[in-house]
Parts: sequence; C-alpha cells; structure tokens
Amino acid sequence: MNIGIFIAGRLMRRASVQSKGKASGFSKLIVNLAVSAVAVSIMVMILAVAIVKGYQKEVKDKIVGFHAPLQISHLAVNNSFESYPISRDSSLEIEVPNIEGVTHIQRYGTKAGIIKTEEAFEGIVLKGVDESYRWDFFKRNLVNGNVPDWNNNQLKSELFISLETSKKLQVKVGSEVLVYFIQDPPRVRKLKICGIFDTGLGDLDQLYAFTDLRHVQKLNGWNSNQISGYEIGIHNLADAEFMRENVAVLTPYNMGLSTITELYPSLFEWLALLDMNVVIILSLMVAVASINMITALLILILERLQMIGLMKALGGTNRQISTIFLWMAARIIGIGLFWGNLLGLGLALAQKTIGFVRLDPNAYYLNKVPIAIYPSDLLWINLLAFVICLLLLLLPVRVIAKISPAKTIKFN
Repeated sequence: MNIGIFIAGRLMRRASVQSKGKASGFSKLIVNLAVSAVAVSIMVMILAVAIVKGYQKEVKDKIVGFHAPLQISHLAVNNSFESYPISRDSSLEIEVPNIEGVTHIQRYGTKAGIIKTEEAFEGIVLKGVDESYRWDFFKRNLVNGNVPDWNNNQLKSELFISLETSKKLQVKVGSEVLVYFIQDPPRVRKLKICGIFDTGLGDLDQLYAFTDLRHVQKLNGWNSNQISGYEIGIHNLADAEFMRENVAVLTPYNMGLSTITELYPSLFEWLALLDMNVVIILSLMVAVASINMITALLILILERLQMIGLMKALGGTNRQISTIFLWMAARIIGIGLFWGNLLGLGLALAQKTIGFVRLDPNAYYLNKVPIAIYPSDLLWINLLAFVICLLLLLLPVRVIAKISPAKTIKFN
C-alpha cells in the first residue's frame, strides 16, 4: 500500500469528522470551504458552456431555418429587396440534391411592399415560394392557422405572416389585407391570411411574409421561369464552406453562391464573440477554485507542522510528505468536482425541461435561456479544472521543504 495515500486517507477522515479537538473541527471547516469553492466553480463553468453553446445553436438553427445555409442568386450586387431575376436551371435542380450532405434545394422570389388595413400599415418583403419549399421550421413555430399549401396548379391569394406583424396590423387568420407595391404603374393585391408564425427572430419576423411565388413573378414582370434564386439546405452548418465548394462546381457562371454567414456577418460575428465570454468565465472560475485550494492546503500543512517534523525526524523525505498533502488536495478536488457536476447538470436539465429563466425575444431572439450539454464539454471542463488546480498546488507544498524537524518538535 502506498504510505502517502494511506496517511492522506486517515487525515481526510479526521478532517471530515467533527470532534472536540480544535484542529479536527477547523480542518473540517477548511475542507468544506475548499470543496464548496471547487463545486461552485465547476457548476458555473458547466452552466456557462451549456448556455453559450445552446444559445449559439438555437440562434443559428433559426437563421438557417429562415433562409437556408447556402443561397444562389444573381451576380449583380443589390442591397435592396428588389432582386434581379435568374432563370431556373434544370440541371442545377437535379444535380445539387444528389450531392452528399445536401438535404434539399428550393426556389424563391422577393418583392417589397406595404401591407395596409383599416387600422394600420406596415412595410413588408413578400417572399414568394412554391412546392419545393420546406416548411418544417415554420411548422415548429406555427402560432395559428396553417402553413401554405401550394402543391397544385391553382393560384391562391394567401399570406403567411408573423405574430409581430399580425399584432401591429391587428389581424388574425382569415383576415384579408391589401398589399401595395410602389412601382410604375402602382399595383395592389388582396391577400387572405392563412397562418401566423413566431420564430422569435424579431427583425426577420417583422420583415418577411410568405406568399405564392407566382404572385411575386407577376408583380415583378417575370415569366414563370424566372426567380430571385435558390436556397440550399445541408445537414451540418459547420460544413457550409466545404459544401459551398462542392455546389460551386455546378453553379452557372452568371449566378453567385453565398453562405448564410456572408448574408448576416454581424450576427455570426456576435455569436462568435460569446466564446470569448466563456473563456473569461472559465478562467475566473478556475482561478477562484485554485486560490481557495491553495489557501486550504497551506492551512492544512500549517496544522500538521508537528506531524511533518516527526516524519522528517523518522527519515521521511520532502517528496514523500508532499505526496500526502497532494493526495489530500486531489481528494478534495474530486469531491468538489462530483458536487459541482451534480449541481451544474441538475440546474441545466431543469432549465432545459422547465425553462424557468426567461428571455426577452426582441433582444435575444429566444424566449428562454437555451441549454446544450455535450459529454465532450463535461470531460474537458473537469479535466481542465482538476489538472490546473493540482499543478498550482505544487507551489504551497514547497513550504514543507522549509520546515525544520528540530524547531517543530521543540515548539511542541
């Protein structure tokens, strides 16, 4: 049996039992404070990583659900919503879905206008889509009514709007609205609201409304073969750049191919900055845990001066004695990690299930704090905290080398 582990275990058991002696009672307090510091630090680190990862995932999923990771459109630079048309490419529509990693390709067209009712009016961008459009994302965020169904040859005068827009216009499912288009000559369309959605993406929700692609084509003066572009879905957003290269091979020379990060650079840069917040929080929490462990270990060493002096007098080396206290510290860190993981995972799962911490969707795009827990994150958080704390504890054990057996025994 390793003598260091044996003695460390005996000292830890004494520190964990409240006795009449001052030393044992004080040791218990110090150990409990050190365990609490490690547990709280690990809990905060787990929650910080889970919240940031969850937030990034939820917001990215919503942006991708609204627009798709890849878009093909006209090469001409145009910052307005009056897009230049491109002609449908049958070979592109057939070959792109066959690329490994691509889920679908869908057509769309856009037209800016103004929705007016008797009570209010609101600027809007009509996004025309057809039977190729995937409604899965909007079905999950449907508030009232139904998603449009344009799978037949009959042109339907329907409009699919957001909850925010419906509140401003004071309309509901079944209401009819007039949509005005500022062009020469001006045009107007009467459309009936078929459904209301709420994705939580405030700006995009207020900006876009969906209608039949054929309405947009007529309003823009296009023929049935002209569209604003294609949206391409892929399995993994992280592979967007790689998939872009594969799709670019099939893209005609007169069409431009862009990723969702290029369409919303500021939003994705902001999400990337959240990683820096996590690094700062992790650094602070590891520092707090380390400082508390160093303080606790120093106190435990000073409490055992007589024992250290006696062991040195009996031939014990500094290395052997240091090992005892390092084993004690490792056990304290291990207990703290256990309770920290228990508390962190418990709170994270409670938030994921119940969602008791709410958010303002207008500011954060979500109505509750999201959680994303990955086993790999838990592994590296625990390893990082354990290894750094243990390495830093090599500093206080150097005090043992300066302890003189003669002085400690004489002092006793």
